[in-house]
Amino acid sequence: METCTLVSMSILLGVLVRWGVSFNSYSGAGKPPMFGDYEAQRHWQEVTYNLPIQEWYFNTTDNDLNYWGLDYPPLTAFHSLLCAHVAKLINPEWVKLLGSRGYESPAHKLFMRATVLAADLLVYIPAVVLYCCYLTNGSTNKKVGTLLCILLYPGLILIDYGHFQYNGLSLGLTLWGVLGLGLGWDALGSLAFSLALNYKQMELYHALPFFCYLLGKCARQGLTGRGLFSLVKIAVTVLVTFALCWLPFLSDPEQALQVLRRIFPVARGLFEDKVANAWCSLNVLIKIRSILSSDSQFYLSFAVTLLAITPSSLKLLKTPTFWQFKLALVNSSLAFFLFSYQVHEKSILLAALMLPLLLKDGLLMPYAVTSLAFLVLSTHLLSALERCTEAQLRLEGYRRLAAWLPAWLFLSQFYSSLVLMVGLSVASVALPPPAGLPDLFPVLVSTFSFLHFLGTFIYFNIVQLSTPQGKQKTL
Repeated sequence: METCTLVSMSILLGVLVRWGVSFNSYSGAGKPPMFGDYEAQRHWQEVTYNLPIQEWYFNTTDNDLNYWGLDYPPLTAFHSLLCAHVAKLINPEWVKLLGSRGYESPAHKLFMRATVLAADLLVYIPAVVLYCCYLTNGSTNKKVGTLLCILLYPGLILIDYGHFQYNGLSLGLTLWGVLGLGLGWDALGSLAFSLALNYKQMELYHALPFFCYLLGKCARQGLTGRGLFSLVKIAVTVLVTFALCWLPFLSDPEQALQVLRRIFPVARGLFEDKVANAWCSLNVLIKIRSILSSDSQFYLSFAVTLLAITPSSLKLLKTPTFWQFKLALVNSSLAFFLFSYQVHEKSILLAALMLPLLLKDGLLMPYAVTSLAFLVLSTHLLSALERCTEAQLRLEGYRRLAAWLPAWLFLSQFYSSLVLMVGLSVASVALPPPAGLPDLFPVLVSTFSFLHFLGTFIYFNIVQLSTPQGKQKTL
C-alpha cells in the first residue's frame, strides 16, 4: 500500500509539472509567417483531416510542403488525424483548410497541451512506472526516486509542452519495447519498437541495439531449433507491423518513395542549426561546410557513425544480456547524435544544454526552475554525487585508469561543468554578443555540450566493452 501511494504521488507530481510548465509560452507564439512547432502540429491536423491520404506528403495547391509539410512517418500522420477529429468536434475553425493557418487562442492552446498530456498518460508514464517497478533493483524508495527523476526530467517536459513534439509518445513506445525484451516478451517488445520507428524516424538511433540483442539471443538458442522459431516470430511481427502502418502508401510505389523522401531529407545537408554534435563543433575550427561537397559530407558522417557504433553492437551481438542491451541503447543513440547526418538538436532531449532553443521560445523561467529541481532531486534521491568509487563507476576492468582518477576528480568536474553551464546561461540572457559574432553564445553552448556528450559516449563504451561476458548488473 505504501508503494502504491508513493508511485501515485510521483505520477500526480509529474502530471502537475507537465500541465503547469511553460503555460504562457510555446514555440512560435505570435511569430508569423511560420509560427513555430505549435503551428506545425496544428497544420498537420488540418492537412490530414481535410485532404485525401494520397496528398498528405505531396506538394499540392492545398498542401504547401514549404509550410510545415509532413516530414514524419505514417504513424505520426495518423495520430494527427485522430487529434484533428477531436479538434473538429470542439471547434471546426481549428482545422479549417487554408483558413486556420496561424490560428492561436487560449482554448486551442489548452487543447494542444491536453493532447500531449493524453499521450503521456496513455503511453509514456505507464511505461516508466512499469520499468521502474519491474526492471530496476533496489529498495522501494530507490525505485520511487528513479521514477520521480524520470517523470520530472526537464528536457522532455519543456520540449513536448513548449514545442508540442510528442516525443513522449515515441520514447514511451520504445520503453514499452525495452520492457517487452526485459520481461522476455520479445515479439511484443518488437511490436512496440516497430510502432516507435513508425512514429518518429529518430528512433533509428535505438534500432541497432534492438536488432543485435534479438539476433544474438536467437543465435544463442540455436538457429536450427528454438532460436529459429523465435527469429521467424520476431521477423513476422516486425514486417506485419510495418506493413499495416504503411498500407495506405503501398499501392503506389511513388507514394512510398515520397514518404521516404520526406522523412529522410538528405538534401538539407549535414548541418541542422547549431547542434551539439561533432560536425557543428568541428566546423568552428575547420569549415567542413565549405571544404566538402554535400555528398562527401554524407559519406563521411555515415562512415564515422558506423565506426562509432560498431564496437558496442558487436559486443551486444556476442553477449546478448539485458545489461549489455541497455548500455548499447545509450552508446548507439549518442553515436548517432554525435556523428550522424542531419541531426536535430531536439533529438538529445537535454534541456540544460538546449538553452538557445528554449530562450528563442520564451521558456527561460521554466528551463531554470525545472533544471534546478531536477538537479536537486537526482542528486538527493539517487545519491548521484556519492557514487564515485571504482565499482560504482563500472571501471573495474580499467583498474590502472581508475587508480589515477580519484573520486574527488569526478566531483570537481561535475561542479566545474555546473558552474560553466550556469555562466553560459546567464551570459546568453544578460550579455549582448559582439557585433562581429552574433552567434557566439549558441556556438559556445553547443560546443560545451558536445564535449560533455563525447565524454559520456566514451565512458559508456568503456563500461560496456569492459563488462565480463555474462555478468549482470543494474542500470
